[in-house]
Amino acid sequence: MPLSERFLGLDIFRGMTICFMIIVNTPGNYATTFSPLLHAQWHGFTPTDLVFPSFLFAVGNALSFVMLKWNSLSQSQVLFKIFKRTALIFLLGYLLYWFPFFEPDGSGVWHFKPFGETRILGVLQRIALCYCIAALMLYYLKLRTSSIISVIILLAYWPLMYFLGSDPDPLSLTGNAALKVDKGLMGESHLYHGEGIAFDPEGLLSTLPAIANVIGGAMVGSFLQRKGKTYEALTKLLLAGFTLFTIAYFWHLMFPINKKLWTSSFVVLTVGLDCIIIAGIVYVVDFMHKTKWSHFFEVFGKNPLFIYLLSEVLAILLYTMRTGSGKSWFQAIYEDTFGHLGGKTGSLLFALAFMLTCWLVGWWLDKRKIYIRV
Repeated sequence: MPLSERFLGLDIFRGMTICFMIIVNTPGNYATTFSPLLHAQWHGFTPTDLVFPSFLFAVGNALSFVMLKWNSLSQSQVLFKIFKRTALIFLLGYLLYWFPFFEPDGSGVWHFKPFGETRILGVLQRIALCYCIAALMLYYLKLRTSSIISVIILLAYWPLMYFLGSDPDPLSLTGNAALKVDKGLMGESHLYHGEGIAFDPEGLLSTLPAIANVIGGAMVGSFLQRKGKTYEALTKLLLAGFTLFTIAYFWHLMFPINKKLWTSSFVVLTVGLDCIIIAGIVYVVDFMHKTKWSHFFEVFGKNPLFIYLLSEVLAILLYTMRTGSGKSWFQAIYEDTFGHLGGKTGSLLFALAFMLTCWLVGWWLDKRKIYIRV
């Protein structure tokens, strides 16, 4: 399987993930956003809930190709690469939540944002931890054993959440076990507060089942390498996706699908959907040979973490900087450009414009063959 072809589907899939991640993260106004572009409030599932686990799936997919290179490296070289990348991604994620490092007080005077109030975990931090653990599992235990351990983690997470959670509802926002672990280990001031209380949807305990998303991606990548781009491979991939989707549906009745708790049923559902999506991309690109549309997403897929970081930093700056009337630049730009087009439509168009701005940077980098590996 030629290298350029082998990675085309991965670049497209990864690029689609980054593209939609930026769109759902930067609407013009969250209060007037189309419901499919919002996360489920608690139990349940929306298309937006698929974005993050799909990126973890893409990380695993990429790992399945990197594993081939590990055979020519010493153990110390492999471990150095794994830990270096883990530390870099984790640090970038931490600094992102601390950025811009200063904040105004009630009188408008800027002061240094204290370390004690900085969120420790987050999206990039979860990517780093899942990548690290999955990479070590794949390196030392190989794919089959890693897959078995992933299933064990998902099965163990189920009773763990019920037994360690608080009555009457151990899966509630205030009574779940993930919150207890995070508060005990990090304290409330280091957690996310966007839910109205101190609760981190990317906390430590809920990171464990997320490892299975990475291993699932590695399994699919290895499977496609072994079987090649054949109708048999696509059929099996679609069957696997449908089977996982069915299992998730029935598991949901006992252990609800919940992105913020990253429940086991949520993992099974998202891996199943990603199998179906990957099969669809491979079919369109490699069987139908329709690739004119793919370049748009390849731009995102070739510098994924850099473009994601760019989008977050740009959004933070726009929220931080103020106009003379006291509005954030983000709000002012939205209201002066797309706000008059209607609530939901204007909010979506702003998100698309923001995404395209980030895409232009990615296009410029790609045109000059600049690929920033994080």
